[in-house]
Amino acid sequence: MLLMIDNYDSFTYNLYQYLCELGAEVEVVRNDKISLEEITDMDPEGLSSLLGRPLH
Repeated sequence: MLLMIDNYDSFTYNLYQYLCELGAEVEVVRNDKISLEEITDMDPEGLSSLLGRPLH
C-alpha cells in the first residue's frame, strides 16, 4: 500500500487516480488528519507528501 499525504494540493487526486489505474493500492490522508504513529502503524510500502522526493 502506498500512502499519500495530502497537503491540500489539487494535484493529489489526479496522481491518486493514475496510480490506481496502474493497479496500485493507494490511501490518501490529509496532513492534519494523521499522526506519525498512525503512519507507522499503517506500515506503507511507500510514502509521499507530493513535495520533493518520496521516501521508499
